[in-house]
Amino acid sequence: MTITDGVLWFAVLGVGVMAGVYFTFSAFAMRALDAIGLPAGMQAMQSINRVIVRSLFLPLFFASSLAAAVLAVVALLDLSQPGGLLLLVGGASYVLGMFVVTVVGNVPLNNALEAAAADGAEGEAMWRRYMNSWVAWNHVRTLACTLSMAFLVAALVARG
Repeated sequence: MTITDGVLWFAVLGVGVMAGVYFTFSAFAMRALDAIGLPAGMQAMQSINRVIVRSLFLPLFFASSLAAAVLAVVALLDLSQPGGLLLLVGGASYVLGMFVVTVVGNVPLNNALEAAAADGAEGEAMWRRYMNSWVAWNHVRTLACTLSMAFLVAALVARG
């Protein structure tokens, strides 16, 4: 087993876990929080956002992003290697569709949500905006992680 194979195995597992996390929010968690109503649903999401950055989520978020970026660079250096194009597409789709989308889309929305009082006058408008925008970006992350995992698993198969 090469170092690239080890990074690939880690990436497949990390990307898979992240796909599951994002799928949970896209498929039912956000609808459940919305169904609770204000201010409780918004307060619950504010709490989730505070707790998640102090959990194992954040190290996995960064480590899986780094692994995916490394795989994309390794692939670019030699696309003719077994699974080279699969590594490139899998790594790049994760970095762009998960990492960049999170930093540019979801985190600013999380920060805006945190700054709003759930039981204040701006709470309802903030929650509606958050639900519309954050969930849409989360769907992108879910799809990007799922596609990335498929390409990275295919790269594992191609590498033997």
